[in-house]
Amino acid sequence: MIRSELLQTLASDNPDLRPEEIEQVLTIFFDEIAKRLAEGGRVELRGFGAFSTRGRDSRTGRNPRTGETVEVPAKRVPYFKPGKEMRERLNAR
Repeated sequence: MIRSELLQTLASDNPDLRPEEIEQVLTIFFDEIAKRLAEGGRVELRGFGAFSTRGRDSRTGRNPRTGETVEVPAKRVPYFKPGKEMRERLNAR
């Protein structure tokens, strides 16, 4: 599902809200998650999962086009751990 599909689904489920209001709520929701992660925090949505960041050490990589070695700096990357209810829903048969 992409953002526009999510907006359409939310709009059909909430006909009393204008599409602009739904988009504003969705934007705030995602911005707050990103802001918290940028601060080094964690975001937990009960029944869904938890977003956090993990550190990656610097390393020597290779440019796939030229084969030249390049230094890749250390960085933080987003990480998602699904919650128990999410895992159970995914594996329900």
